[in-house]
Formats: sequence, C-alpha cells, structure tokens
Amino acid sequence: MSDNAQAHAHGHGAHGHTTGNGDGNGNGNGNGDGPSWTRAATMLQNAAPITVPDGASAMTIHVAWEPGDPGTPPHRHSGPAFGYVIEGAVRFELEGEPERIIEAGGTFWEPGGDAIHYQDGNALDDARTEFVVTMLCAPGKPMLELVDEEELKQRAHLRAPRPTG
Repeated sequence: MSDNAQAHAHGHGAHGHTTGNGDGNGNGNGNGDGPSWTRAATMLQNAAPITVPDGASAMTIHVAWEPGDPGTPPHRHSGPAFGYVIEGAVRFELEGEPERIIEAGGTFWEPGGDAIHYQDGNALDDARTEFVVTMLCAPGKPMLELVDEEELKQRAHLRAPRPTG
C-alpha cells in the first residue's frame, strides 16, 4: 500500500488507504489492452490479512459529514470495515497508527475487533465530505460500539503520537 501507516500495534498489519491503477491481470489496467471487461474495473483496495467473524453479516452505509464535523466518537467494529471516500477528505485514525487525511478517491480499511477507531470526521472546514463504508459484523454484536472514557484512558499508551501545530 502506498502511503499507509505502519503496522497496527495489535499485529493486524498495515491499515489505511490505497488507490490502484490495476495490476495487469484484468483488474483495470487502463492501458486499452484486452476485452472491455478487463478494463472496466480498477482495484481500489487490497486489504490483507483480514479476519471475518464466523456467520458475519455485512452492511454498507453512506456517510455525509458537514464542513468541520468531527465524525463518530472513538469506537470499534466487531469485524473489518472497508471504505471509499466519494468527495472531500476524511480525517482517519486507528489505534497505533498516526492520524492521516484520506482524500476523495482514496480508500481505507480497519480490522475490527479490539482496535479503536479514533477519528473518521471531515478534515475540511469549508466543504462537505462523503464516504461509503462496508462493515462486516459478528453475529449478536452491534455494527459499531462506542468506547468509554475509562477505556480510552487505559489504552492511551496504544494511541500514536498526536500531530502538533
């Protein structure tokens, strides 16, 4: 993955975003070679390794944040989540990884499970941000669970250093 963060503190591997131009194997290589079906799709994200809970369900949602909206408070998902930024820019931060900005056309993913997702808000003060995210959910678990202040304090040492300035 291009400008991804370092490996996650819990050993889930690198998470974040990547944009693709194809892989030369019919995945949107864009060079005009081959039949149209080999040029129609472009790989935007290749996330690995992922763990899908047995019996998982999936939900795809569209999120629209107004300018400057901080987004969802710190939370976690019971399974992996995969997103694509449609317009604007998302301020994205997972536990153990530095905060980063994912602009329109960029993708992100998170492993779910124990990892805390600290930020997913609009990084822009003057424009709306929209993204689509597909979340896989373990049976009997909520799709999203907020993390309380006590747990945030207990796990503060796992959060990457905050940007300064």
